Amino acid sequence: MSAPAVLGFRSNARAVLVLGLPLIGSHMAQFALHVTDTIMLGWYSVTDLAAGALGAMVFFTFFTLGTGYANAVMPMVATSAAADDDTEVRRATRMGMWLSIGYALAVLPVFLFARPILLGLGQEVEIATLGGAYLAIVGFGVAPALLVMVLKSYLAALGRTQVVLWVTVSAVFVNIGLNWVFIFGNLGVPAMGARGAAVASVLVQLFTLGVMLAYAAWLPALRRYTLLARFWRPDWQAMRQVNALGLPIGLALLAESGMFAASAIMMGWLGAQALAAHSIALEITAMFFMIHMGLSNAATVLVGRARGRKDLEGLRAAARAALILSMAVAGSTMLIYFVAGEALVGAFLSPDDPERAIIVPLGTTLLMVAALFQLADGGQAMAMGLLRGIQDTRMPLVIAAVSYWLIGIPASYALAFLAGFEGVGLWFGMIAGLSVAALALLTRFWRAVRV
Repeated sequence: MSAPAVLGFRSNARAVLVLGLPLIGSHMAQFALHVTDTIMLGWYSVTDLAAGALGAMVFFTFFTLGTGYANAVMPMVATSAAADDDTEVRRATRMGMWLSIGYALAVLPVFLFARPILLGLGQEVEIATLGGAYLAIVGFGVAPALLVMVLKSYLAALGRTQVVLWVTVSAVFVNIGLNWVFIFGNLGVPAMGARGAAVASVLVQLFTLGVMLAYAAWLPALRRYTLLARFWRPDWQAMRQVNALGLPIGLALLAESGMFAASAIMMGWLGAQALAAHSIALEITAMFFMIHMGLSNAATVLVGRARGRKDLEGLRAAARAALILSMAVAGSTMLIYFVAGEALVGAFLSPDDPERAIIVPLGTTLLMVAALFQLADGGQAMAMGLLRGIQDTRMPLVIAAVSYWLIGIPASYALAFLAGFEGVGLWFGMIAGLSVAALALLTRFWRAVRV
């Protein structure tokens, strides 16, 4: 590589890291919110833990679909800001907020009437009742949670990633304090268990939204965008543009998360110990995946900015730097899994757990398999981010649906149950889906920016 090329790579890699590291930290903190809920409910009771976990799964399924609008705002704002079009920055963000509120209101009845739905899906009466109560409360947090995601995308696209990090980190500590009050019953509040976790979650989302809105609306450097001025006025053209970009993103994210949900269901057919090992391995891989998510978001912003400047060569250079960094992270993660896999899995279980001798080796084996799909998983996440940067989302949805549902899930079933490889076969099936997605998505991106 020539000296100018090396300097160019260093410059672009630095830009990716400046944007990406705070976003990685933000994603890690968001993940910590889920972990603290799980731990604190586990301290309260197994029943409340199960109900909370079931409710959280339902919540995040709907939340994932709704985040498509926030993910659409990021490249639209980055492109418009690079083109010095303040009006388009405001229009995209405000209509992203409108669509998020509309979506939250549309799905609210599902949360309010969750108990009969859970019973209809075969859940035990006690779990369905408690899980339904959890969802009836946490459903009111969908709107603020999605608005927070839109504002995070808006601020990240404008390079304000530090505030995104610190607000999310502070939310973790607020969540711990509120869980202590509402789950366990402190400061004169009755113990509420899973219902208390739901109350805490809604309050945390409202706290985060308040801080984000205050920062976005009143920071002098951001006042030029007049984000909340005449907020009540609809902008139908901008709304159609955000919806056209955001809905496929949400559906693609749902397709990916659906493959992992299906894997958990199939692993459950192999028994409780296999499911426990699977769940632990997924928790570990999800934590490391947050790094790829942050880098992918940074790539979306940088590619979007280059697109706004009509700088095709700069766009390609930013994409190359982001991909190389993502692959370096994947390689490092593989090494961690191989060297410390057993210790990572063992940290999730008590030393006195009688099933530890079975679950730890199985979970460690699954992590060894997970090491093999780090390049594929990181590649598909990065490719999705790059394609969002050039505002290409419809065909990526098709690729995701085919890769995960027509290849990944059938391959998992065939290898696990027909070929008899059980849990390991199931994970190799997921590798197949992720690998096809990564290759197809990266090919599409490079073809799009080749001309």
